[in-house]
Amino acid sequence: MAIEYQSRRRVHEALERAATLLRSVLQRKRNVDLEHDRIPEREARENGMTLVEMAVTLPVLFAFLFCFMELSLAFYTYNMISETAREGTRYAMVHGASCPTSANPTCKATAAQVDAYVLGIGWANLAGGTMTVCTYYNNNACNTNPTGSEAVGNPVKVTVTYVFPISMPFVPNNSLTIKSTSQMTIIQ
Repeated sequence: MAIEYQSRRRVHEALERAATLLRSVLQRKRNVDLEHDRIPEREARENGMTLVEMAVTLPVLFAFLFCFMELSLAFYTYNMISETAREGTRYAMVHGASCPTSANPTCKATAAQVDAYVLGIGWANLAGGTMTVCTYYNNNACNTNPTGSEAVGNPVKVTVTYVFPISMPFVPNNSLTIKSTSQMTIIQ
């Protein structure tokens, strides 16, 4: 009888523990259901926060994007004017004082002709700025003696200046002057 009593008592304790565990699980489930009922309110608040975060970050993102585009355009422009300066000196170095051809006894290029050649190359002017060219021979300063000596062995220098317009708001300087110079020696 004592063994039977102990067995019943152990079963009863086990059932009590199971009931307590079941009550705690149900209590948690009820809390979860109550929290679940509150989720739409929380989501509505989070949607409002998302709109505020987007309103704050989107202008900053666009500012960085447009700044990057303007900077890329400035680098392209510098590459363009340095290439036009090199093309101008190449043209001048092969059209020196002793440049005979069968059609023309001398194909000598003056500084004005080199300037016209450089301006007529036709690189894409994506920034919409203005380009000026100055060609000078024999180490003279620009515009002091533009004709100079086109003799073989003398240097020719082409300077291209470009005024790059900056089209960004809140930038104090509305233009940037970019300059590139190329120098070569006349070979014919």
